[in-house]
Amino acid sequence: MERFPRGKAAVVGAATYGMGASPGMRSLDLAGQAAVLALADANLKLADVDALFVCTPDDALSGLSAAEYLGIQPRFTENNRTGGSAFHSHVITATLMLEAGYCDTALIMYGSNQRTASGGLMSMRLPSPYERPYRPLTPLSSYALAAARHMYQYGTTREHLAEVAVAARNWAKLNPDAFKRDDLTIEDCLRSRMVSDPLSVSDCCLVTDGAAAIVLTRADRAADLVRDPVYVLGAAAATWYSGVDQAGDLTVTAARESGQRAYDLAGVSPKDIDVVQLYDAFTINTILFLEDLGFCEKGEGGAFVSGGNIGPGGGLPVNTNGGGLSCCHPGMYGLFTIAESCVQLRNQGGDRQVAGARLALAHANGGTLSSQASMILGTAETL
Repeated sequence: MERFPRGKAAVVGAATYGMGASPGMRSLDLAGQAAVLALADANLKLADVDALFVCTPDDALSGLSAAEYLGIQPRFTENNRTGGSAFHSHVITATLMLEAGYCDTALIMYGSNQRTASGGLMSMRLPSPYERPYRPLTPLSSYALAAARHMYQYGTTREHLAEVAVAARNWAKLNPDAFKRDDLTIEDCLRSRMVSDPLSVSDCCLVTDGAAAIVLTRADRAADLVRDPVYVLGAAAATWYSGVDQAGDLTVTAARESGQRAYDLAGVSPKDIDVVQLYDAFTINTILFLEDLGFCEKGEGGAFVSGGNIGPGGGLPVNTNGGGLSCCHPGMYGLFTIAESCVQLRNQGGDRQVAGARLALAHANGGTLSSQASMILGTAETL
């Protein structure tokens, strides 16, 4: 039977840094700045870190590089590379290690300078031999295939996809740190340039620099460090394939498995969740994940996101920072879903704050709809 130390570990520090464009900075520079800020937020020092989790897009040995860069000698380093979902897996490992007493302070960090370094979305996955003859735009074309199938099977429309982009932009307009804050309408989205049919420019994530970091410790220590720890109630990951050419059904992702396991471990259900942070590399992601995570039935995602239901003032607050579509997307967005969950649960959201937020779901995607990881975070009231 799967077990998880519910509420035994807590996030005591969270920070982002350099979202947008940070010329002259390396990925590790950005990640290091976020790490220092997160530790300060936790009232801890670099010397307190004895477990380091990091994954940067341009260094396969970033666990070693980051430890050297920070000037620390951790007992344990982890460099799991499943794409954007890696950081949720890091939290699972860190939580189990903290509960076992193997470490006391876990730092999870990420940074990327992809905008100023290359100007293009980085992908660490090459097309498979079966995909390569069709010359796909990686990773975009894989998501376009999922969107096309969802449209064919369930009647989803480009207007539904546009609703996702507009909701994200409306949240971003409330976030002073968001990269894109100008007006965006459904009509703007429908007129935007097609890139990989049926996905247009407005359906695609930003290409930005940026970094994020969080600090975890045991719950019995957390309350002595900060006033408002964010507790890890349940988390699970699932991997079904690498490339979409091996997917059994393009309209269903492993989020169906990871989400249900996370709910079960946390002892909650979708109806209990106050705020949702999803890895929205493309607009179809949001629709697929809302379905697979149980917020609506399969095939009803388009209708669910319509009418501003996931935007400010809607029925379910989704991606309250603006998400990867309007806030930032520095290569791998997963850690930002956790950081924004902490912002909401600590009542630090300012104009975008969701009143009374007690339970958050942070979900991340890795590869091309390949690896999924879900996490339930809560305030002290939820223990």
